[in-house]
Amino acid sequence: MSEPQTDNIHPAPSAPHTLRSLVAVVLLLASTAAASPVRAQQVLEAPTVVQAPLPPKPHNPTKALLLSLIPGGGQIYNGQAWKIPIIYGALGGVGYFAYTNYTNMAAFKKEYLHRVNGGTPQLEGYTTYPNSSIYNLYQSNNKNFQLFVIITAAVYGLNLIDAYVFGHLYDFQINDDLSLHLSPSLAPTPLAPQPLAPTFQLTLKF
Repeated sequence: MSEPQTDNIHPAPSAPHTLRSLVAVVLLLASTAAASPVRAQQVLEAPTVVQAPLPPKPHNPTKALLLSLIPGGGQIYNGQAWKIPIIYGALGGVGYFAYTNYTNMAAFKKEYLHRVNGGTPQLEGYTTYPNSSIYNLYQSNNKNFQLFVIITAAVYGLNLIDAYVFGHLYDFQINDDLSLHLSPSLAPTPLAPQPLAPTFQLTLKF
């Protein structure tokens, strides 16, 4: 009798070995599932790159000067809009007087030329005035007109200077500890018998 062939027959795996394999697979899946939310959270919580803000542009006094060609524009740029009513009040006041004197000057000039050319007095309120008085009134209003034109130009110039100067002082910082101290001191006295004389020293701290 021939013996049975046993070369291709493998023994069935034992139950403990199969159980250990299943437990290992379950643990592997559980660890993968538990690690996935952590990795997702790490991705979500990854630090973002924040770009540093650009430094502010320096305050430009020349720009303040050019803007003040329109009165008050430079003051707005310097953050001093409260000066605008002062500027326009001054310009309006001197401009009004310049216009009034110019109108009177023109009226008296016309009246005087009309009279010297043989015409009768016609300027209301001045018909009884002699020609010399009309001429003097013309000269007076002419001088006042020129004066107020100069004052108007000066006020406009002050508007430009103010904007330019305070444009330079825009970034100037003064310490809050502003104080004035009076303290005793000794001053040299070359013409006196003693080389030093007691005096007081005034110190401004800012």
